[in-house]
Amino acid sequence: MSLADLETRLAEDMENLCLPAAPWVPAQDGVTDVLIVGAGMCGLAALAELQMLGIDNSFAIDAAPEGYEGPWDTFARMRTLRSPKALTGPALGLPALTFRAWFTAQWGRAAWDALDKIPKGQWMDYLRWYRRVLDLPVRNETRLTDLRGDGNLLRATLDGPERSVVVSARRVVLATGRSGLGGGAVPEVLTSVPAHLWAHSADNIDFRKLEGRNVIVVGAGASAMDNAATALEFGAARVDLLIRRSSLPAVNKLTGIASPGTELGLGSLPDHWKLKIHGYAAQTQVPPPRHSVRRVSRYKNAFFHLGCALTGASAENDRLRVDTSQGSIVTDFLIAGTGFRNDFGNRAELSQIAPHVLSWADRPDFPEDVSPDGPLGTAPYLAPDFTFLEKTPGACPALARIHCFNDAAMLSHGKVSGDIPAVSVGAKRLGRAIAAAFFAEDVGLQFDRLQAYDTAELNGDEYTPCPSLPGAGTQ
Repeated sequence: MSLADLETRLAEDMENLCLPAAPWVPAQDGVTDVLIVGAGMCGLAALAELQMLGIDNSFAIDAAPEGYEGPWDTFARMRTLRSPKALTGPALGLPALTFRAWFTAQWGRAAWDALDKIPKGQWMDYLRWYRRVLDLPVRNETRLTDLRGDGNLLRATLDGPERSVVVSARRVVLATGRSGLGGGAVPEVLTSVPAHLWAHSADNIDFRKLEGRNVIVVGAGASAMDNAATALEFGAARVDLLIRRSSLPAVNKLTGIASPGTELGLGSLPDHWKLKIHGYAAQTQVPPPRHSVRRVSRYKNAFFHLGCALTGASAENDRLRVDTSQGSIVTDFLIAGTGFRNDFGNRAELSQIAPHVLSWADRPDFPEDVSPDGPLGTAPYLAPDFTFLEKTPGACPALARIHCFNDAAMLSHGKVSGDIPAVSVGAKRLGRAIAAAFFAEDVGLQFDRLQAYDTAELNGDEYTPCPSLPGAGTQ
């Protein structure tokens, strides 16, 4: 089978399933049904599901050039994906849309059997194909700069390659990936340090400039390991990893309950169980992949400092003095592999809505022994359809039309909007919720359509009326 054969098969499968559904949402002049912010894996899956459901007056935007959406060919510095190759990802239940089908159509079953982990560049090639074969409408090099309510609509200001435009939309989906709502989590001690001396692991780093230089990496997660390895591979003279914990976590606890039950059920659990499960997972932490650690440790000039917390940093003669719980060290450059944050008060494009969003820490039953400023407390408390809820009822009704379909939704919905394994579950949950909402909002128009529909099934020549009932009128 060739890739062309696979695309023919996909088209036939979709035709057999009557996909995409015929458009049914009543058009509003000058109004987009759904605007999706972000055209990485989650954004594409959400847009594809909307198209399948017949909500075709929708499109996605992405700040990146076409083909470079998401982290895969930008700031993701691992060599391969961390997820098992067999996961179906954004295929939305269509076998011909899976990575495996795409791969075997080009390189065959033997190559698939020999494949261990999916190279990250190859995954990006698959996503490029996914977008093309489904003909998904995406506007690249376009950034959301403002989002606010406008009566029963949302008003989004978009800066594109040529000009700024204002789009009216019924719904906006924030499919902004791992950075979620806030961006990189930066240690406070780095905020006053000159920017040329450090970077977050998700920043655009020119590793060529690190050749022959000393580098510190803060953190022990997968991204920290990948960035440390990349610095070493580009010829860094020395890389010191500052690891706050006394030992690296060894077990990914959430893997132990991975199942369709978790994907479908975690988001509907009572709040205390969501906090208990995600709090335990955060406490035990996710270990970096074994191959990522070995990618670093194979270098004799890589040094793992366990039980070594970052406590301070300052510029010193165009170098960086780094203070730790084990003493001070001077380096040329520091990379903060410290993850991401949910707080989005500093995101200018969301400044009109951010103050009104209900977080988990705002809930009256939020546990006293959990930090309100930590990742659990600052996570948005979302409705079942991924929409934000108001901190003060009535203060910002526009939130009921803005869907948080990114990593920040994990505490409310489970891992269905940020990672490969369950992204189709999340996209279907989101798409069906939007479809149901549109039907309810337009029920008057739908009833008008019901009444106006006059395509006859029977023409009157299919039967002959009987003039009388046999025996009628006799005793």
